[in-house]
Order: sequence, then C-alpha cells, then structure tokens
Amino acid sequence: MTVAEQMALIRRGTQEILREEELESKLARSMATGQPLRVKAGFDPTAPDLHLGHTVLIQKLKHFQQLGHQVIFLVGDFTGMIGDPSGKNETRPPLTAAEVKENALTYERQIFKILDPQKTTIDFNSRWMQQMSAQELIALAGKHTVARMLERDDFHQRFVNHTPIGIHEFLYPLIQGYDSVALKADIELGGTDQKFNLLVGRELQREYGQEPQVIITLPLLEGLDGVNKMSKSLNNYVGIDEAPEEMFGKLMSISDPLMLRYYELLSDRSQAELDHLRHSLENGSRHPRQAKEALAQEIVARYHGPAAAEHAAREFAAVFREKKAPEQIDDVTMTVSDSALWLPKLLQQAGLASSTSEGRRLVRQGGVQVNGEKVTDDNLELAAGQTYLLQVGKRRFKRVTLEAA
Repeated sequence: MTVAEQMALIRRGTQEILREEELESKLARSMATGQPLRVKAGFDPTAPDLHLGHTVLIQKLKHFQQLGHQVIFLVGDFTGMIGDPSGKNETRPPLTAAEVKENALTYERQIFKILDPQKTTIDFNSRWMQQMSAQELIALAGKHTVARMLERDDFHQRFVNHTPIGIHEFLYPLIQGYDSVALKADIELGGTDQKFNLLVGRELQREYGQEPQVIITLPLLEGLDGVNKMSKSLNNYVGIDEAPEEMFGKLMSISDPLMLRYYELLSDRSQAELDHLRHSLENGSRHPRQAKEALAQEIVARYHGPAAAEHAAREFAAVFREKKAPEQIDDVTMTVSDSALWLPKLLQQAGLASSTSEGRRLVRQGGVQVNGEKVTDDNLELAAGQTYLLQVGKRRFKRVTLEAA
C-alpha cells in the first residue's frame, strides 16, 4: 500500500493524529528501509475481562499489523499497582500484585481473538521499572514539573476543589511516558482521555535523545446506554468473553444512532460499505433492525465463530420475536452438602453471576427468575432434590438440578 493508502486506513475511526506529517514521514521511511514501525498500546490489567470499548484500540493495532508493522501490547503490570488517575476525581485504589498478575493472564488470552499472535509482542512494564533504582526514578521525576502536571484537567479540578492528589499519581504519566522510551516506540495509541500521558511520552523521548513518537488517540466507545463510556462498573458493557447469546442480545439493545457509531469503531467493513449502509438507512431501503442484526452477528462471529453467531441470532429471534424459550438451555447438575443452596451462591456456581455479591444485586434488582417467576428475596434458598430453570435478565438461562450429597 502507498503511504496515502496506509494513512486512509489509519485515520479511520481515530480522533486525532499528532502529527500527521510525522506519521507520513515514518511510514515512507519504513517502506524505503523495509523496517516496520514499532506501534505501542498499553493496558493496565485493572479487571479480568476486556470489553468492546477496549477493542476500539486493539482493532487499530490490528490495522497496523495488516500494514506490516510491529505491534507491542504492553501490559501495565507495574503501573496497574499505582492506579491510572486519568479522568478520576479521587485517588484510585491500587491493585495488589496478585490481582494484576491474574488479570494480565486473561488479557494475553483474550487479545488473540483479534490480533495475530505471530505479529504481536506482549511485554510488561515491570520488566524495566522493577530494575529502576530510586536514583533513576528521582532523575525521571526531575524531567517534569508540578505546573505541567496541573495542566491536566482532572488534576487541575482536584487541586481547585481541594481533593487530595497523591504524589504517586504524578508518577503515573511519567512511567507511562518512560515506557515509550524503554520500547523505543514510533507510535503510541490511546483513548482520548490518555492524550496528556501520551504527550509526556513524546517529551521524555526527546529528553532521552529519541525521535518522538506519533500519538494517535481514539474515541471512547459509549456503552449500551449511549451516554457513558463503556465500563464494567456501570454495567453498560459487552465483554468479549461473554456467551454468544448474551453478546448478541446486548448489541440488539443499542439505539439506532449508537449502532452506526459501533459500526464505525468496531466493524471490519470498508468505508465504502459503511457509507452505503448509512445511505440505505437514511432512504429507508434497509431497516435498522436488519443492520443491527448484521452488526451483532459480525461481532459475535469475531469472538466465538460464525456457527455460534448464527445460533445466537436464532436464539434471539425465538426468545424475543416469537416469545419462545431458547432452543437449547444448558443443563447443570450440582451436588450440595446441605439440604438447600443459597440462590446468589447458585447463580455464581452456575456461571450466571461473577460473584455472590453480583448475584445478590441481580436478585434485588428483579433481574432473576426461578421457574418463570421473578425472585427479589436475596436470602432465598433452593431445596436440594429438584430441578430449577434459572433466568438472569432477558437472555441468560440455565437448567440446574440440585442433588443432595
């Protein structure tokens, strides 16, 4: 591909490129020398699951792989123990080393649903940060000022509002920036909320005698509510490890305007195809529901395969249009030591809740049905020796038989 053709693919779905002329120069040099560019993106393993919001960035990494460049997926196992202060109005609680390690392992598995493992380098910033002496860290801190840190909107607002800012939080952008020095990054990708940190990387590379990286920021994907950034804590997310039926149903629940944004940021379709889709929706030749189903199938197929996507589409049609029970409901048999099992615990063990706390919340919110009846008593215990049809939300079913030990 020519530089212009590469730039067209790179620009798609991006918010800002700093600076475009530098990127064009790097691409031209790469073509002339045959040396691929080093493209970095960092992810702090703050939760075990990646969601579609994360994949906006990972999809752009995939574009660079398609162009022949070297992708570095950087796991921020060191910075994860600091806690990214970006966009926060209070100090973020740090993770323990054990939590970071556990979450990082799940990231490695999940990213290869998108990226080519043969063309991806996974690195951890603890590799160089744990070797850095106190003297070297102080020298790094000396390359930035408090005044510059307070130019960041979130730090500035906290300072004005007399909300505490930990010294360790000022270290976070410096360490993220130093990651680019350690990796000799040509390009760094990040969400729009990461722009300040990415700029610090450029400045530090100059300080260390390196050519500054090009910065590419990508939009923050709105969650299912269409308002807030996709987030597990807001329960407006679609996890890439979720069951196919759950993913499909969630994507069918988004609004029509949000559907077009998801197409732009998540779909593999060409810009010409997206323009044609938008035109067909505007002139009424295509129904929004059909377009939404096509999007849901594309995304489910990416993470679970075409067969699972087709099955999820049939299940959705049966449950929501024809008001039938799903064609297949997973049957689970559990042995219980007592005469009954606490419902939130049962939801967790059946894979319908990530924890008993989430199970209690689902029950209290009226999101759980047992044998077709809504249950709101989070102290309910189900007797052993019986089979129960469990339903969480509109799309998740399990048939569970409790056997006494």
